Amino acid sequence: MSVENSVVSVFNTHPEAEEAIKELQKAGFDLKKLSVVGKDYQTDEHVVGYYNTGDRVKYWGKLGAFWGGLWGFLFGSAFFFIPGIGPLVVGGPLVTWIVGALEGATIMGGLNAFGAALYSIGIPKDSILKYETSLKSDKFLLIVHGTREEVEKAKKILETTNCVESSIHCA
Repeated sequence: MSVENSVVSVFNTHPEAEEAIKELQKAGFDLKKLSVVGKDYQTDEHVVGYYNTGDRVKYWGKLGAFWGGLWGFLFGSAFFFIPGIGPLVVGGPLVTWIVGALEGATIMGGLNAFGAALYSIGIPKDSILKYETSLKSDKFLLIVHGTREEVEKAKKILETTNCVESSIHCA
């Protein structure tokens, strides 16, 4: 298990998550250490598409402006269908951990690829279940990865935003 330090914040809406990212950016935080996770809203009325061409990502659909704006900041992006949760759009380093869970035999007892990725960075199973429930209820997760000092600083910043909750998980 590759343990990392992280702070996970839950937001009710994508504008609230986007505002929190802007606050971290204003404070000089390295945005390549952020991961954002949210459900994708695919309906017949909102055509959804996603592709990655080198460093340029194009996404359209109901939340296209939100996701499209984030891809310029975040390192890595992907669309996953996670059984039990549904379609997720993920940006940031968490993409690599999810892909690793899918490619390897990292999926642990009762955890899907998303849960296995969180578990691999040191987030306990009870917290994983809480975050999966948040995603199922259309909330957004903002995960900040880094040293203990970086995640503590990020948590202080995130607590000044409209997050529902914010928890630190340190090695």
